[in-house]
Amino acid sequence: MARRSVRSLWPVAGALAGGVLLLDSLHGPFGALFSLGAGAAGLWLLGSSRRPVAPPLPRSSEAWIERCQAVLDSFERLEQEPEPTAAQQQRQRQLDDLRQRQQRGHLDLALVGTELPSQALQPTLVAACRAPLPLKLHWTHPLPAYSPDWQWPLLFRQCDLLVFCLALPLKAVDLRWLEALPEGQAVWLLVDGGAEPATSLRLNWNPACPAGLSRDLAPLAEQLRRSGPQQLELTQRRCLEALHATWQLELEALRRQHWQQLLQRTQWTVAAGVVVAPLPSLDLLVLAAANGLMLQEMARLWDCPWSLEQLQAAATELGKAALTLGVVEWSSQALASLVKLHGATWLVGSALQALSAAYLTRVVGRAMADYLALASGVPEQELASLLQRQAPLLVARAAEQEKLDWGLFLKQGRSWLSQQTLLPAA
Repeated sequence: MARRSVRSLWPVAGALAGGVLLLDSLHGPFGALFSLGAGAAGLWLLGSSRRPVAPPLPRSSEAWIERCQAVLDSFERLEQEPEPTAAQQQRQRQLDDLRQRQQRGHLDLALVGTELPSQALQPTLVAACRAPLPLKLHWTHPLPAYSPDWQWPLLFRQCDLLVFCLALPLKAVDLRWLEALPEGQAVWLLVDGGAEPATSLRLNWNPACPAGLSRDLAPLAEQLRRSGPQQLELTQRRCLEALHATWQLELEALRRQHWQQLLQRTQWTVAAGVVVAPLPSLDLLVLAAANGLMLQEMARLWDCPWSLEQLQAAATELGKAALTLGVVEWSSQALASLVKLHGATWLVGSALQALSAAYLTRVVGRAMADYLALASGVPEQELASLLQRQAPLLVARAAEQEKLDWGLFLKQGRSWLSQQTLLPAA
């Protein structure tokens, strides 16, 4: 009766279920042969040498716009709201604004710093910075002496080039703003350094002698002459990539919410499969099939185009790391100690194996979720080495996190076992 109750909750593919039922009636030499074949099949499923392939990073602003639109589509699919939410509308506006910048035909240059020179120098500065494209100069308020997040204003982040005004000696607030520059942002330092010669990234000038500004800005003017339309494309790609990274963080949080629900279902599906399998050699095959179902759902959550075989290859690498790090031994010993030290008589027979399999599923599942998030956008040639390098760290971090939730897991496990009529009668 107990086995029938568990089997009714075990949604494995029909072929696997048929194999389990068939084994119930095999007691001769064919049963041993099937057992050996089932174990080999499980090893083949988990031991595939193929490695997943990551989508290449976009190389143009148009491709980045498509990638950002795909992220918006993922938000819409996962949030499942009948009408666009305020957050969805804001994201769409952000992308539309960058789409409009595709038609930009001028260079945006901003003079920034905590101390700015007199605006009377603006015409001289514009005349000194001659470029093939029209130049739009942004000369606004100085940067604040303090910021809670030290994030550059959007206007400056979208500029093709920044000219940062520095007065020596360098102040800590200037250094803090320079450290907070967006990645890839082109910046020149306009330093009040007296008569020192200019370097490639530093422009020396003397505010007391504005007539010499054109000479002092000659290196910057030379770069602007070499820039042209390609600088517009570089800036657009940088802005789109930054927007995509921000959205990815928000999307990852949403994916984790859905993944938690999936993991709750899968861990007990795996546990049920371990209880149902009448032969130890089938445990590996049942675990592989159940994880395959979870991996396919995870691939849909992370918009991952990998095949089931490729997903299982990645999970295999994480499983190997789990074995190497002793995750299986730790869970078995922790469960056994409950029986020995605390008299947990409900952990008997196959229940011990079932909960150990469920715990291993949680650890590998969490590590796989971290890997899918980490591998998004990684070039194909780097993906295999990334997995080999990161697998021990991902599994160790996942195991440590699951140890923190060990008490809750045991509570859920006892509740699940009670529902399967596996607990002894009170």
